[in-house]
Amino acid sequence: MESTARIVQTWMASGRQEEVDEIVSDITNGSIALLDVVKALGEFLTSEEDQLRRKGVELLSSVVAHSPVEKLNPRVVRVLTAFYCGKLDDTETIIPALQGLVTLTALPTFAISEVSAVINALFTHVHMKTLVQSVRFSVFSIIDTLMARHRNALKAMGSPFITGYIALAEGEKDPRNLLVAFAIARALFNITFCYFPITFRPPPNDPYGITTDDLRLALRGCLGATPAFGFLAIPVFLEKLMAGSSTTKRDTLQAIAFCLPVYGTSLARSSGRKLWSSLKLEIFQPVDPATEEEALRTTQVLIKTIYSSEEGAMETNDDVQGLARSACEECIQILREPEKSQARPAIKVICAFMKTTPSISRYTLSQAVPHLIKLFLDPDEISNRPPVLVLLGELITAARGAVTVEGHEGDESPLLPYKDEVLGAMTSGIKNPPTRRPAIVGLIALVTTNSLLSDEEIGFIVHNVNEILQADYDRPELDEASDELLDLLITISTSSSPRHVEEQTLPLLFSALSDVAPEREANIERNKSWRILAALEKLCLQSELFETFIIRLTTKLDLLGVPAGERSPDAHEPAAAYAHAILKTISQTLSAKVNAGHPDVTKYVDRLLPRLYNLFIYSALDSGERELIATNPRLIAVAGEIITLVVQSVPAQRQEVFSKALFDAFLAGNVKGIAEGHQKIPADRTFLPFNLDAPIAHKNLVTLFAAAVVPLHQELAIPVAKPTDFLDMMLTWGLTNTDNNLQKDAAKHIVAAILNKRVDDVPDFLEDKLARFWPHEVGDPSRPVDQRKEAMKAWTWISRALVIRSHPLAMQFVDRLFDVFGDSSINWDAARAIGYIGAQDDVLTKKHHTVVKILHAQKFSNAILLGSLRVRRIQAVDPLTQTAHLVAMASLIKSSPKATYEPQMASLVPLLLRGLDLPDPSIRADVIDTLFAAAQGASADANPISEHAPALIACMLRNCTAREMPTMRVRVAALRYLAVLPSIVRYDKLHPQKAGVIRALAEALDDPKRAVRREAVEARTNWCVHYG
Repeated sequence: MESTARIVQTWMASGRQEEVDEIVSDITNGSIALLDVVKALGEFLTSEEDQLRRKGVELLSSVVAHSPVEKLNPRVVRVLTAFYCGKLDDTETIIPALQGLVTLTALPTFAISEVSAVINALFTHVHMKTLVQSVRFSVFSIIDTLMARHRNALKAMGSPFITGYIALAEGEKDPRNLLVAFAIARALFNITFCYFPITFRPPPNDPYGITTDDLRLALRGCLGATPAFGFLAIPVFLEKLMAGSSTTKRDTLQAIAFCLPVYGTSLARSSGRKLWSSLKLEIFQPVDPATEEEALRTTQVLIKTIYSSEEGAMETNDDVQGLARSACEECIQILREPEKSQARPAIKVICAFMKTTPSISRYTLSQAVPHLIKLFLDPDEISNRPPVLVLLGELITAARGAVTVEGHEGDESPLLPYKDEVLGAMTSGIKNPPTRRPAIVGLIALVTTNSLLSDEEIGFIVHNVNEILQADYDRPELDEASDELLDLLITISTSSSPRHVEEQTLPLLFSALSDVAPEREANIERNKSWRILAALEKLCLQSELFETFIIRLTTKLDLLGVPAGERSPDAHEPAAAYAHAILKTISQTLSAKVNAGHPDVTKYVDRLLPRLYNLFIYSALDSGERELIATNPRLIAVAGEIITLVVQSVPAQRQEVFSKALFDAFLAGNVKGIAEGHQKIPADRTFLPFNLDAPIAHKNLVTLFAAAVVPLHQELAIPVAKPTDFLDMMLTWGLTNTDNNLQKDAAKHIVAAILNKRVDDVPDFLEDKLARFWPHEVGDPSRPVDQRKEAMKAWTWISRALVIRSHPLAMQFVDRLFDVFGDSSINWDAARAIGYIGAQDDVLTKKHHTVVKILHAQKFSNAILLGSLRVRRIQAVDPLTQTAHLVAMASLIKSSPKATYEPQMASLVPLLLRGLDLPDPSIRADVIDTLFAAAQGASADANPISEHAPALIACMLRNCTAREMPTMRVRVAALRYLAVLPSIVRYDKLHPQKAGVIRALAEALDDPKRAVRREAVEARTNWCVHYG
């Protein structure tokens, strides 16, 4: 030991190799151990002087490097490894420590358990950018050795190893180090790429929730983790692309698109033609559209990767060389025959180039646009003009997208140099029916390209479209592309300016729309008017156009509603139909605007509603002297739709002002607050529709009152002194002083809407109805049946108003209906009312600001099915009451969400089967529809209807033939349910029924109604396929 210490001190002074050889010789002959050397170096290894500490570690590393392998046993290697890892954080000892680790990691006695310690020490303490080449080489050598000898241990480390190694290798440029780094990369590549492509399918009910896409995205991140993978990855990608399934192809294409930017421009350029050959095959001979789309996207990435770095140097088209030029020329060659099937993939490739770089976009357009324009103008290619314009339209659309390529938003459109030629071809094509549709597509792309067309050019397009529309409307049959022409005008009005459509198109359409109704025999003129109205409805959604639309159509309504002279009796019906069409056009256009959330709708509470109220009130007041069409109930109903659409869009503050004028008009006769128009309402005429002696024409206008009351905001108080008295008056008027359903429904809607929103204002109203109204108006069997039924309808609306807001008294009102299930005169009406209460309607809805509580439908259904209906059905003993319960259950289930009754299907099926024997066809249809709804998404395993399959089949067969069931709706429903049975009931349950079902369906195949025959074919096919 003393001689070893002497030798160590000598080396520390001289640094000669002779002392190292002497120490190694002593270790070899066994006179000393390696640990004795460590002890002799003790004071130097821990010295505070940097030079002594560095030389101590250096001597130890030299001795280890020259010692025999057999003297380095696992224990010694483990101790030395820990020592060297600890010295890596010391800038003075890091170099000799790395040399020692180079030796140790190559030893066969280096344990796998030490791998992670070495790697973690390297990743933590070694900063490659601060080290010289030779030291960095040592780091790469250590990792290379571990990769070769202990790869599984590195794989077990997972992503931390990949991330750490990338941080070490990033920026390395020395070729000597790169040789080792590439060797490591190849090993990493083999580890990573063996998993590509991912074929994992998660097991059913996987508790970890790991999907195939999760693994794909994670692996894709590894594949593109370093540019060093590039030269190895491309051959693998090409191999998978050629031999894989469609799923593998898409996965490979997505991986290429992700990795290419990482692999870099140089590799993309050198591998570009090989990649293009494979991508071209997937584009021109695609296995499916999705794969084709991915191939096009990958082609874009390839071109971007190659040319993005050269963008600044490409000043002219001649500067574009290489893959982009050759691929573009190849596609242009294919486009010489635009009618061939390969032309479409070729134009897709060219369009893909449009969204790569500005220089490639300009070059592509310079080659493709002149070529297609030349083909279009060639007299020998007239027959090919439609496909030429199709290709040109796709190119224009792609050029529009090229303007907004990321990073180049400010560039002008690359299509600008060819604008005149393209516009000329498109406007020429729009005039000929064979080329009209593709020309419209191209023009839409042109007008939606920012800063491309001038205002005069847009006006020129509108002028050409107007000429075609005018010619079309003068023909008996409308052109097939008329809807597309309107789409073009709509696009112009929304994307650029509505001025041209407002100044050119609308005057043309309105002048062609007659001020008088077409006569009964004038079919051509009537069809023309109907088509123009349909065009206006589609065209006039934009705010400026809609304003003109309202002014012109309400003027025509005034002329139709109050003609200057006497109208012959034969002309009354055509005039009413024409006015109805105009009102319906306004209603449908308003509905589209409301659904789209257009803010300009609110202003028509002042611009449209006064004119409507004026026309209808004036007509009602003047109806005693002459017959006016505005008294027609159908027109009043549509006018009500318009009023509701406008009022529901008005804010509460404006509604408050309007509602005061509305109530003052209908309750006090002061119509000036809501009616204003061309016709002046005489001051000596009285409009009081709720008076007992009011004419029918006046009372019909209560519909317009209800149309405005229903959509009022819930926070608005009703502008009457006593709300309870008002509701009592309205309810009484609806039951005793009305002449038709229009008036009755208006009264019920008013009561229900106010009660739902302002129930706290009328507490006495509900108590009075429970205590007095029901016993006297509904429960009293001595009253006329018709009056009792009408009172029950009112009761149903009151109950629904309370149910949807989950009012505490709601179920008390509903339960009263069960009290008359034993009354044969009204029991079925009461039973159906149960379903009506739970059903959706167009009055009490959220868009009308109704108070709608969450899950009210589920709560109501559960309360009835599991509560009232179930208890009372058990208590019922007479067939009359039991039948009413069946009707109630069928009506309720039909109107209830599936989730509310699905858990009870096992107990409900026997009752529904009894419902199929009821004489009412509507009840039967509702029951079958319920069974069909329950079957959606059901499986054959543990299906509650399986045990009832024979009975269900027998019932459906009885209801599917015209001989036994005259109602078509029931026959269609029965056949539809028969068709779904094979997919929800097990084979062993249905097989005994197969022959009888197929035989019985033969009669339904000869049904006189086509809809029934179609369902019969579907049912028979399903039975034969599933059980054939």
